[in-house]
Amino acid sequence: MKEQPIVQINHLCKYYSLGGETVKALDDVSFTVNKGDFIAIIGSSGSGKSTLMNMIGCLDLPDSGEYILEGKNVFSLKNKQLADVRNQKIGFIFQSFNLLAKQTAYENVELPLIYRGMHNSERREIVLSALKKVGLIDRAGHKPTELSGGQQQRVAIARALAGNPPILLADEPTGALDSKTGAYVLNLMKDLNKQGHTIILITHDLDIARQAKRIIHIQDGKISEHEEALIH
Repeated sequence: MKEQPIVQINHLCKYYSLGGETVKALDDVSFTVNKGDFIAIIGSSGSGKSTLMNMIGCLDLPDSGEYILEGKNVFSLKNKQLADVRNQKIGFIFQSFNLLAKQTAYENVELPLIYRGMHNSERREIVLSALKKVGLIDRAGHKPTELSGGQQQRVAIARALAGNPPILLADEPTGALDSKTGAYVLNLMKDLNKQGHTIILITHDLDIARQAKRIIHIQDGKISEHEEALIH
């Protein structure tokens, strides 16, 4: 029996009113993501990729269409249930890291687990394991200002990993990094994918997109092309 996709995006549409005109940010977008996939969604500014990312991350709702995540229609859930999905099902990795400046690396990684109501002893084991995965166990007590950009992004990846979510959703994860550090972070993500993590990467850069296993091109709110990446 074929395994059900972890994500099914079916006929998503999203409209905005701009200067008296209706703009289709997403226009009948459909695709699937299987467990263990590493997919890059690529598009230029205004293509609809950020709107699509917000839908996948349960940060926005469409005007029509459905989003099936692990067999459940996400857009039929109430606000509290959507918050639970964001906390438990999706690990976010942002371009700007989004770390709390006054908290240590350990505390930043621990935060989503606190929201889940986990006991301290259980949280400690998970946090240390996540920091070890990204090679930062020796920086657990450092605050973001004491870390390089690459180290901060690795903390953000550890935070995303900590709750063991079905999906890692990465928005331009190398955008604030120099090329060498960015390459390191991309290699780390590829290693995580080889370990079984499902990754959806949002980017405008084709060279970065080609690090994924599959590329989905979006243009003017439509999926314009699917391709298998040449490099992995």
